[in-house]
Parts: sequence; C-alpha cells; structure tokens
Amino acid sequence: MDKVTATLRSLVQPLLAVIVGLAVGAIAIVIVGGSITETYAEMWRGAFGSFYFLTNTLTRATPIILIGLGVALAFRAGFFNMGSEGQMVLGALSAALTAIYMPGPGWLKMIAAIFAGMIAGGIWSAFAGWLDAKFRMNLLITTLLLNYIATYFAAYMVTYPFKDKTGSAAMSQTVMLGREAWLPKLFQGMTLHVGFLLAVGVTILMFLFMKHTVKGYEIRMMGGNPLFASYGGIQRGKLMLASMFVSGGLAGLAGSVEVLGTQYRFIDGALTSPGYAWSGIMATLLAGSHPIGTALAAILIAALQTGGMGMERNTDVPLEVSSIIQAVLILFVSAKLTYSFIKRKKAGAKNGRAL
Repeated sequence: MDKVTATLRSLVQPLLAVIVGLAVGAIAIVIVGGSITETYAEMWRGAFGSFYFLTNTLTRATPIILIGLGVALAFRAGFFNMGSEGQMVLGALSAALTAIYMPGPGWLKMIAAIFAGMIAGGIWSAFAGWLDAKFRMNLLITTLLLNYIATYFAAYMVTYPFKDKTGSAAMSQTVMLGREAWLPKLFQGMTLHVGFLLAVGVTILMFLFMKHTVKGYEIRMMGGNPLFASYGGIQRGKLMLASMFVSGGLAGLAGSVEVLGTQYRFIDGALTSPGYAWSGIMATLLAGSHPIGTALAAILIAALQTGGMGMERNTDVPLEVSSIIQAVLILFVSAKLTYSFIKRKKAGAKNGRAL
C-alpha cells in the first residue's frame, strides 16, 4: 500500500505541471485570438493524429529518451551531468566518421559506428568526472563548459578536414554515409527507425538494472545518502567515473542513431538546434529520474514539439505557444530541483555534487 501511495505522489507533480502548462498555453492562445479547442485539437493531430504523425513523434522522441536515460543514471547516482549536448555531438561525429571510413560490410560499419559514438560520449563525460575526482572541479560547471569545447571542435572538424566538398560549399558537413550503414526503418515510407527500439530496450534494461541489481542499489544509495553510502564501503570516485561514462555513452548513442537513422551524415548544428539535450534533461527531471517515467516524459515533450509544428501549419496560432507550455514544465522542474538542492544543502551535502 505504501508503494502505491508513493507512486501516486510521484505522479502528482508531473501531472500538475502538464495541466498548468496547458492552462498557461490556453491563455496565450486566447491572447493571440485563437480557439483553444481547435488549437489543441490541431496540436494533438500533429503529434498523434495519424500513424505517420505518430511515427514522426516517436522519431523525435528517440534521442530525447536516450539522453534522458543517461542523465537519469547520473542524477540517481547524485551527480550533475549537464554535458549531454557535447557528449551527443562527439558521439554523432565519431559514429559518422566510423561509418564513412571504416572498411567492411554494412552491418559491421553500423555496429562499429554505434559503439564508437557511445565510447566517445562516455569518455567525454568521464573526463568531467575525472576532473571532479582528481581536482575537485565542480561537476555542474565542467560539464556545461565542456559542451562548448565539444560542439566547436565538431564544427571545426566538418568545416575543414572532413568537410564534404562534393556538394554545397556553404554546408559544414561530412559526406553522405553509405546506404549499407543506415539504420533500417521500422515501417516503409516512415521516419521511425531501429534506434527507437534501442531506446525502448535501454529503458527496460535500465529499469531492471536500477531496481534489481547490486550496482543499481549502490547508485541509488549514493544519490540518496552519500555519507551512508561511503560508510557502507561504496567508493564515490569509481562510482562517479562509471556512472558518468555510461551517462555520456547513452548521450553518444543518441547522437549515433540520429546520424545513422535520420540525417545519414554529420551536419554542424543539426543536433544542437532542436534542443535534444535540454529536452532530455527536462524529461529526466520531470519524471524524477525514473527510467520508464523519463521515456514517457520524453514522448510527451516530443509530442509538444511535433504537435506545435502541426498547430502552426493549420491555425493562426504561432509555434511559440508550444514553447510556452514547455517553459512552464521547465519552471516546475526548476522549482523541484531548487527545493531538492536547498534541502540537501541544509543536510550538509556539498554544493553541486548531489541532487
């Protein structure tokens, strides 16, 4: 009974955030002179109104789910990993270059590219963890700043040494990947690819790992009570490096599946402009770092984004209304995060090291 009550309580804040977000969006719709029912109906149709729109929403949700799961793992361990954007970009670049230049059959290129992306993202994330463990550099600050290094480095690589010079000279991008290295589509004529199945599989595996394994218990214990975890023999440094590596690896996987399944090349800015990384962080915080909740929240956020595009196409209401709803969700997430931070600070936790 207590577990049921705790589960219901954990659902209150996300549901309240969605309700308030829709209410604020309704006010914005009235201000611009639109119909609330018509606008939200078009938003629903744009996200789920047909099988085609549903697959578009799930395609957009795929990198958000993977990034959210990676952030969730780090957060459950008590570490702020805000560097998903840079980890995703480096993973995507590594996957693209591996698929382009590695010899061998297509299936081998595809698998190698995925692993290369995960390793690149994992190493970049673990580097921030190493800076914390070795030099006590604040993890929140280092992960944020490393985003800039990663994105600018990737931009340089596709602007000069690996730039596609056969097509438009104005585009900073690699050459097109061979078709044999593309991730298969789940349905003919649709955008949804095998990367979505990978995201679903990772969601289930992470849920089972966190709930039923010793390492999962250690991660939850470190995030919930660092002092007790240290007293019980859990080594913070090793756990941090492992958690950050896996967290960054999932962000790198998100970049890899986008390159292999959607874009078929690395394009400068194509992963940062949609805001996948920040959407993933928002999904994680909205779901309280629960793996399954994070996946569902990621689909909700993707639906707001794709539905907002449909709303703008078919009504006079601008796309920014969808952004307003997401902003309200961020506001609730920020309030929850601030409350947790203040509560933990009062309990004596170190600033920026645990949720």
